[in-house]
Amino acid sequence: MPERRRLDPLAPWIELSTTAQDWASADPALLATMLGQLHLIRAFEETVLELAGEGLVHGPAHSSIGQEGGAVGSIVGLGSTDAINGSHRGHHQFLAKAINHVSGGALDPAALVTADIQTVLQRTLAEILGLAQGYCRGRGGSMHLQWFEAGALGTNAIVGGGVPLAAGNAWAQKHAGTTDVTVSYFGDGATNIGSVLETMNLASAWKLPLAFFIENNLYAVSTTVAESTGEPRLSARALGFGIPSWRVDGMDPLAVHLATKEAEQVMRSGQGPAVVEVEVYRFFHQNGPYPGSAFGYRTKEEEAAWRARDPLDRVAREMIALGQIDTAGIAAVREQALSAMRDAVAQLLEADPESAGKRRIRPELWPDVDFVNVGVRGDASELTGLRTLEPTEYRGELETKKFVDAVAGVMDRRMAEDARIVVLGEDVHRLNGGTNGATKGLAKKFEGRVLGTPISENAFAGLGGGMALDGRYRPVVEFMYPDFMWVAADQVFNQIGKARHMFGGENPVPLVLRTKVAMGSGYGSQHLMDPAGIFATSPGWRIVAPSSAADYIGLMNTALALQDPVLVIEHVDLYADSGDVPAGDLDYFIPLGRAALRREGTDVTVISYLSMVKHSLEAVELTGMSADVVDLRWLDRASIDWETIGTSIRKTNSVLIVEQGARGTSYGAWLSDEIQRRFFDYLDQPVERVTGGEASPSISRVLERAAIARTEDVVAGLEIIKLGLGTR
Repeated sequence: MPERRRLDPLAPWIELSTTAQDWASADPALLATMLGQLHLIRAFEETVLELAGEGLVHGPAHSSIGQEGGAVGSIVGLGSTDAINGSHRGHHQFLAKAINHVSGGALDPAALVTADIQTVLQRTLAEILGLAQGYCRGRGGSMHLQWFEAGALGTNAIVGGGVPLAAGNAWAQKHAGTTDVTVSYFGDGATNIGSVLETMNLASAWKLPLAFFIENNLYAVSTTVAESTGEPRLSARALGFGIPSWRVDGMDPLAVHLATKEAEQVMRSGQGPAVVEVEVYRFFHQNGPYPGSAFGYRTKEEEAAWRARDPLDRVAREMIALGQIDTAGIAAVREQALSAMRDAVAQLLEADPESAGKRRIRPELWPDVDFVNVGVRGDASELTGLRTLEPTEYRGELETKKFVDAVAGVMDRRMAEDARIVVLGEDVHRLNGGTNGATKGLAKKFEGRVLGTPISENAFAGLGGGMALDGRYRPVVEFMYPDFMWVAADQVFNQIGKARHMFGGENPVPLVLRTKVAMGSGYGSQHLMDPAGIFATSPGWRIVAPSSAADYIGLMNTALALQDPVLVIEHVDLYADSGDVPAGDLDYFIPLGRAALRREGTDVTVISYLSMVKHSLEAVELTGMSADVVDLRWLDRASIDWETIGTSIRKTNSVLIVEQGARGTSYGAWLSDEIQRRFFDYLDQPVERVTGGEASPSISRVLERAAIARTEDVVAGLEIIKLGLGTR
């Protein structure tokens, strides 16, 4: 018979509940503050549902009524420099944090609503209604509430989407030398999401002061937790990652508070993350003013049983029993909260002159429609005054440098000059510079700032995004291959790319994402894509694609100076190439939005980037055509050099766009459309394109070659242009 030994988890798993003694021992001021916050949030949510019923809330109204105890109990003890983020059902969390911030963490039930609290209520309601005075200037609405000053990092419409961002904030808190913590709130459904589990692992490995706060309200929309998972005690997730966890009755705000305080002790002492699961109940359906029983997925009896455990009533009963308040005092607190909401509504609504008995939003409070695209990216004013240099025009002393040495060299230089820069990615800290030598020497020189990550792109990309939004650090994230962006697509596109615009257009997101195109290396269909076409059609990102070592230095410096997320695309074919660079100079900047004219001619404008610039120049030589060869450098729609492109097209009247990758995700598809819209009157023939095939590159050498473009494919494209020239 085999020997068997029971294994115990590394971390404790605790179920905590309160006793009468706990309530008697609680600070009366704490209980009074919790009572006040609970009533303010309840009155707020009732108002939101009332307005939703009138059709005045555009989009969803995810009510937190019934769940207030979890938010209030956990947030009431946090400071303003502690941070939270949350999910689509996050009004209660945002309000608890904002009220805590403006009140200093103490409320007087006899004078509940100060001017500052009234402002919080009105601005939060304005945001949910989509109005300009909202915290995100009307863009965030119900699901995207952010107020950095109060430590509210932003609620999130993607289930589990905010959790990796919270880890980045926690990393910044820890490495800035604070004892602050971050609490990330999410529901039961998110405990089965990869980004949450990846982040639990990363936070545990790196001992981040991050609380994973699970609001288990027992349902997704209508699907129960018991149907969704084999272990419905969701705090059990923590055990697999060595994270201490607590399970609490979320209808008891004091129990939540005590459990959170124990979790805080772990986090603030440097021991790493914690998990707190609170079992709560939303009194209404997923969205809107009707109970779940109206939709048939739960019974009225179940709802009544949970309503009898209302956290507002629980705190009131305990305080009355302790002689701290009476029923008239409770009623007065309730009336103050309702009155505050009536006042907030009166500032935002008016009688509808076209519909008797109905209300409308005051027309002057809507955002100006001209604001619609403001803040997709920043205005790049941060680049003002930087020393620019155009390598094609440089006439000073030169030295020869390999492309890959330029990659490592400029990062070394910037990290030495700017202690905020942190590099993270898989194996960047080992192998003498990662898998290609791009981070050579950095790990030894900059201890603690070159972070080798687990294989979890969702978690570490989002962590980088959270670091960038925090503002104390400038993350440089590496994806070993661009195809891995699909694993992290939510963090890359829904979170990092949209964050500035979604939360009002003002918050910088200074992040650089490096990756390499590896076509021709034999790594097959899931490693060899060109990401330019995907990123170019995704809002928020800037894109650079250097074709030479000299360009790489200047473009990376500019990317690191920008307050926007920047994708820096490299190509393995260029790593071993040597080229002339300004001698001893790693500090110049290539201006935003400036292309390079690599060759001048009159017959055709050839537009390309990365390694295909070299192939384009070779093809022009082989055909003997007179061509302008434009090296784009900047690929995103906000930064592309239309002046250089337009000047060339007006001269040549013909365009050939050259790229290496698959036609389906082609960058040139977007570019050719835009060129024909802008310069149609100057074109004597359709824009011609050179791309790879429809299929992704295969591992077979011959099939891989057939799937990607090289010099001979550019020659073929030029021959088509030449035929068109013959008909002019």
